[in-house]
Amino acid sequence: MVWTSRVCFRKYGNFVDNIRLYVRGGSGGMGLPRLGGLGGNGGDVWVVAKKDITLKQIKDKHPNKRFTAGVGSNSSIHALRGAKGEDSQVCAPVGISVTTDNGRILGELNCEGDKLLVAKGGHGGSLHSGFLPSKGQTRQIRLDLKLIADLGLVGFPNAGKSSLLTALSHAKPRIASYPFTTLRPEIGKVMYDDHKQVSVADLPGLIEGAHVNKGMGHKFLKHVERTKQLLFVVDICGFQLASNTPFRSAFETVMLLNKELELYKEELLGKPAILVINKMDLPEAQGLLRELEAHLENQEESSHRFAEDVIPKSLMCFTHVVPVSATTGLGLPLLKSLIRQSLEEQNVSETEGQRSERLLKLGREIPTSSIPSWGFPQPT
Repeated sequence: MVWTSRVCFRKYGNFVDNIRLYVRGGSGGMGLPRLGGLGGNGGDVWVVAKKDITLKQIKDKHPNKRFTAGVGSNSSIHALRGAKGEDSQVCAPVGISVTTDNGRILGELNCEGDKLLVAKGGHGGSLHSGFLPSKGQTRQIRLDLKLIADLGLVGFPNAGKSSLLTALSHAKPRIASYPFTTLRPEIGKVMYDDHKQVSVADLPGLIEGAHVNKGMGHKFLKHVERTKQLLFVVDICGFQLASNTPFRSAFETVMLLNKELELYKEELLGKPAILVINKMDLPEAQGLLRELEAHLENQEESSHRFAEDVIPKSLMCFTHVVPVSATTGLGLPLLKSLIRQSLEEQNVSETEGQRSERLLKLGREIPTSSIPSWGFPQPT
């Protein structure tokens, strides 16, 4: 099935995928010794998942990035038990992980309405504390988007990733002849005629050695982790970062991209991936494409012809290989259709996996005694 589509690409120059916040629970209220009154507990700080919220909105709305809950009421003659302080809520996007500054995971918010306690309020004054209250919990937390887009564009600088998105969207991201065009992720939306939307992240260009944090290294690879699928974009004519670095053919480029992901985190190779061969409008492109296709059909045999530092241990399997030209539009309708198809196949597979997992879990929870014995021979 082929879907028609129109594409809108918004360039977020200040895209925010993580944020650090200061959170403090409210202090408890004073007790009343002469009447045995209990001070109210301090309010708590919660992170709550909401739709249509972004981390950038949190940053803009709360520039000081501080969230403090209310103080518990003091015990008094009129109210021996003080009221609890007001809770503070941090409204955050669905699909984030919450960690402490040292990297300890406090929890994840995967569905709208999920809540996570991040700073507990102090206890009100009571007999056990000499009617003196305690202070609320204080900590620095980090909110990290677990998934930034459906698809992440992976490629070396000047592979034509920004040009590809320009061709899809008619937007005008900054494109130049120097290597690092994209300095931070830019999120675009492919919108189909049936109103289905697919988000695409144009990620900063990768370079050799990114797994050891060269160039944008870990920052780039962290973004790759947080996309459902990968779109490898390769220049059919090959790539050379600088005059003092080796020239890499299109096949070597595929191998190197594969290897950088593998060295950073081998699990990334398990993501579904489409290989896009760009710049097919160039005169020599057809001959180079036939050469690349021959190598891809015999990856293991072909990889042995190249230097050992280029060859990955595990070879990525691409669901589709699509030749395109971002300049002329060649192959773009097919690419958009295959993107949609690949994501829908993944969603079906994940849904079936989740259903099987729930059934297995349910089976473990049902006690044996509750399983009916109809039709089974009974012991005599």
